[in-house]
Amino acid sequence: MNWIKNFVRPKIRSILGVKRDVPENMWIKDPESGQMVFYRDLEANQFVFPGSGHHHRLAPDLRLKSMFDNGEYEPVEFPAVPPDPLKFRDERRYVDRLKEAKQKSGSEDAIHAGFGAIDALPVVMAVQDMGFIAGSLGTAAGEAIITAMRLAVARKCPFVFFVASGGARMQEGILSLMQMPRTTAMVQEMREHRIPYIVVLTNPTTGGVTASYAMLGDFHIAEPKAQIGFAGARVIEQTIREKLPEGFQRAEYLQDHGMVDLVVHRHQMRETVSRIARILMKSQAAPAPMSNSGALVPISAE
Repeated sequence: MNWIKNFVRPKIRSILGVKRDVPENMWIKDPESGQMVFYRDLEANQFVFPGSGHHHRLAPDLRLKSMFDNGEYEPVEFPAVPPDPLKFRDERRYVDRLKEAKQKSGSEDAIHAGFGAIDALPVVMAVQDMGFIAGSLGTAAGEAIITAMRLAVARKCPFVFFVASGGARMQEGILSLMQMPRTTAMVQEMREHRIPYIVVLTNPTTGGVTASYAMLGDFHIAEPKAQIGFAGARVIEQTIREKLPEGFQRAEYLQDHGMVDLVVHRHQMRETVSRIARILMKSQAAPAPMSNSGALVPISAE
């Protein structure tokens, strides 16, 4: 452990009230090519490594801003849920894990959502954050997803979901697993109201979410080389005792086998989602609801 770096330096910063505007490491290593890329250059390129085209993890707020017109949207408010319904404890208390995740991410849970417009088309968009306990699906995340979907039904506009997850949040036990059928039922409700549902699979999308809302869209897009699957490749190989094909569980492999409709580079994601949403709506949508001042109407969780 580096005592000066991990304890003394943060302590001095907290005393002086110094906040970092840049990450600790100004350079980020491309996991594919090994090339070192300056953070600001990577940020300007939507966190896509210029050499290999590897799609780095993109923060939820940056994802939403990159998709909506002028980067403007109204955040969706989510209802509060009990933070630790089972009073779970393993090596640490679950409430302590939640507190740490909230401090690191600045978020209440793994789901972020907003209402705005893409090329003047009203859209509700949600993003699942891998940075919050591996984007795991718990009661708070399930409630947030359902709230965002209900808003799309109320506004009669497409629902776009950028999915990334390690699976269900086991600290919540059966309550976590129940979010799979709950969200599945809400997808069916959107379908009954003829609300287009576009899923964008990002790296990684694994576990229980692939057995529910992640694979129930009207149209499935994936980012290049995103890992998509239920169980891990090693577990599958040990179970069937066979070597899996090269590229198994990657976006391109799934597209070749009919589980993904398109593999789209992040730079073309906005225009692709906009085009598909308009096709699914089958007609030019009405303008987004506006107040008398011309601003987007505020959104509640109701």
